[in-house]
Amino acid sequence: MELVIETGRGDSGFGLVEQARAGLSRHKADEVAQLIGLTDKEMAPILNLSERTLHRLRPEVRLDSNASERLLLLEALIRHGLDVFDERADVLSRWLRVPLAELHRQTPLALLDTLVGFGMVHTVLGRIEHGIYA
Repeated sequence: MELVIETGRGDSGFGLVEQARAGLSRHKADEVAQLIGLTDKEMAPILNLSERTLHRLRPEVRLDSNASERLLLLEALIRHGLDVFDERADVLSRWLRVPLAELHRQTPLALLDTLVGFGMVHTVLGRIEHGIYA
């Protein structure tokens, strides 16, 4: 399974690589989380951080490249989900928290602690987008 991230810039992802390497701010993490109402408890495993570490970071502090890359992946997934659900953040937020048969009765959100999980959730969103149900 290949994970493809749309950059929308025609730069084949180099801009995203640069952003991840430079590190995104904790403030950016809060902005992304707010799009669909994710809590620090939900964000921490996605970013591969402990909840305590995430909670104590000041808004201007930069995340490391690993957490920044995961944040970029989450932002891309949210963009994809909003496209699929007609910009309805409330619907996407609920969908991410419902166990799905095609994900072995796990919630999409629970799988976002791994890169493979991001790919699986994108795949399910793609199936919904194209009217292909489990």
